[in-house]
Amino acid sequence: MKTLIFNGSPRVKGDTASLIRRLTDKLQGEYMTVDAYRADISPCVDCRYCWEKPGCAIMDGMEEVYEYIKTCDNVLIASPIYFSELTGRLLDVAGRLQTFYCARKFRGEKTDIKPKKGAVILVGGGDGGMDKAYDTARMLLRLMKCGEIHPLVFSHNTNNAPAATDKAALDGVDSIADFFNGRE
Repeated sequence: MKTLIFNGSPRVKGDTASLIRRLTDKLQGEYMTVDAYRADISPCVDCRYCWEKPGCAIMDGMEEVYEYIKTCDNVLIASPIYFSELTGRLLDVAGRLQTFYCARKFRGEKTDIKPKKGAVILVGGGDGGMDKAYDTARMLLRLMKCGEIHPLVFSHNTNNAPAATDKAALDGVDSIADFFNGRE
């Protein structure tokens, strides 16, 4: 079992990280975490290389991520909510998934991505909505061929209480672990 985790938080020991840690403690198999704020991954520059050729013209840490996407069983997108959206740095990394869209749309190719399960964890202080961020995350999961997507797990009161004390969020993370591990 292989799980790919996109961590969109700038805070190494923040609320998003605490929920990711809880999940990884319960996951079976191996996992790879793409830390959007620390990864050696440049944003898409719209050079349109991927309109005509597989992959990306930018050679960086995303090459390893592309290979993992093709073979993993699960994908998690975890992010704080900034202005009702995933974090900007996570969107920078996600922009590099454009090559999968272009394979279908412009090159008329089927990707060699294995079907997988997906899930989303969102964390916020409670001032903004989560719908836009969740819609974006689900679109990205579908682009990576996640056919089954777990219901949203969120902690939306972190201005007042840490996510690590949010029983509903913790139960939701446990449910994602069961879903990814094939027990749900």
